[in-house]
Amino acid sequence: MDDRHHNTTATMTRRASSGLAVLLRAETTGGLLLLGATVAALVWANAAPGGYHAVWSTRAGLGPAWLHLADMHLTDWVADALLAVFFFTVGLELRRELTVGTLADRRSAALPVAAAAGGMLAPALLCLALTHGTDGASRAWAIPVATDIAFALGVLALAGPRAPAGLRTVLLGLAVADDLGGIALIALGFSSGIAVGWLAAAAVLLAVVAVLHRHRWESPGLHLPLAVAVWVCVHAAGIHATVAGVALGLLVRVHPDPDEPEAPATRLERHLAPISAAVILPAFALSATGVSLTPSALLHRGVAVGLLAGKLLGVPAGAWLAVRLHLARLPDGLRWRHLIPLGLLAGIGYTVSLLITRLALGDSDAVEGASTAILLASVAAALLVLVALRVIPAGAGPAVPSGLAARRVGDAAVADLSPSVRSEEQEEQET
Repeated sequence: MDDRHHNTTATMTRRASSGLAVLLRAETTGGLLLLGATVAALVWANAAPGGYHAVWSTRAGLGPAWLHLADMHLTDWVADALLAVFFFTVGLELRRELTVGTLADRRSAALPVAAAAGGMLAPALLCLALTHGTDGASRAWAIPVATDIAFALGVLALAGPRAPAGLRTVLLGLAVADDLGGIALIALGFSSGIAVGWLAAAAVLLAVVAVLHRHRWESPGLHLPLAVAVWVCVHAAGIHATVAGVALGLLVRVHPDPDEPEAPATRLERHLAPISAAVILPAFALSATGVSLTPSALLHRGVAVGLLAGKLLGVPAGAWLAVRLHLARLPDGLRWRHLIPLGLLAGIGYTVSLLITRLALGDSDAVEGASTAILLASVAAALLVLVALRVIPAGAGPAVPSGLAARRVGDAAVADLSPSVRSEEQEEQET
């Protein structure tokens, strides 16, 4: 009796934990958690601005001065350390897409890459034109080039069967290419006083990590200390530390060995996705979006217009040019009219835009104004997407009932679990 009770309890615990992980992997969940953290930050910062800024400006330095960590504040640890873990998952996704995914074939990758290029160039030019002659214009142009994939996919998921299947595929490819562009901007445009010695040390450590992966030495006891050391070296080199996360993610294997149930990259993505959705991105939103909503803060029209109008113009233009030059074709189920909601989805900047804002603008008032503009443009883009997908017909395949669509999301998430978890759930269903 005790054994049966123990087994039942263990089964229920496994089912609850796996169900929670599935929920946290769902794109709508990540979007809702980001939204909740944003609202909380706005309420906190406007109701008690002194307390908000006092908490996030708390000094949290550690180690000797030569490590360049002694002057860190709480908000720095969130932006530099926690976001490095998120960008590690981005690196895993990039490696998978470049190796076995939508970007593995050049023609398949051409349309989202061209759309991403247009969606980066047009916002930058619009922002430069609208902010010409103002303080910080020479660096503010980079703010509206980014797309927030977590929020964009969450908004697309809310549209349900009204969104054609091909739209999500192109959005994923666009976001991957956009992430590469954003990472390049962070690494090259907003890193000053690069220390060559620290950079060389980071390169050597990354080479060691690559050798470990090549020889199938996957022990966390080896990789965790090396990952921390790489992060410290990149940070001390003067390059934004999130680049360390991307570099480490790009080194992980995406092909499983014959005796492996899944590749290391797949396993790490599966484990880290709930942490990113439930902890990392909400924490960054809480620390970065506590801006004043007074009229004096509603500045930086160039950022808002660049993000919203620039993406709406640039994404379809880039895709159209690639098709006209016979470099790409529209995927099955996608029509030209669907590039309008695609451009609006790309206009949801948020996380990466906020990060670039912190790096590009040193003045706190300028950062607050640009952050407010990003929030306004992202909210407007999300609302316009939902309206556009309601007005524009999907035009591909039969409509899927909302209940069935929800079940498919759950089935897809469960299918991504490891074989051991799947077998446990099958046993539970049989009993």
